[in-house]
Amino acid sequence: MKPNEVRNMSLGEITAEVEKRREELFDLRLQSAVGHTSNPRRARMAKREIARLLTIAKEKAEGTR
Repeated sequence: MKPNEVRNMSLGEITAEVEKRREELFDLRLQSAVGHTSNPRRARMAKREIARLLTIAKEKAEGTR
């Protein structure tokens, strides 16, 4: 998800997307522990997407952008 797409979302939508990504990350960690990961890089990408979403949510909450 690109930053411009996230900036067009409301805080509620961003929060819902963060929860969705966290659930995905949890599932990926379980798959990794069992050894059934189809794409091991996806966990890293999910972490970055969560960080991106949270950063933009903080900017919106502070009124920076």
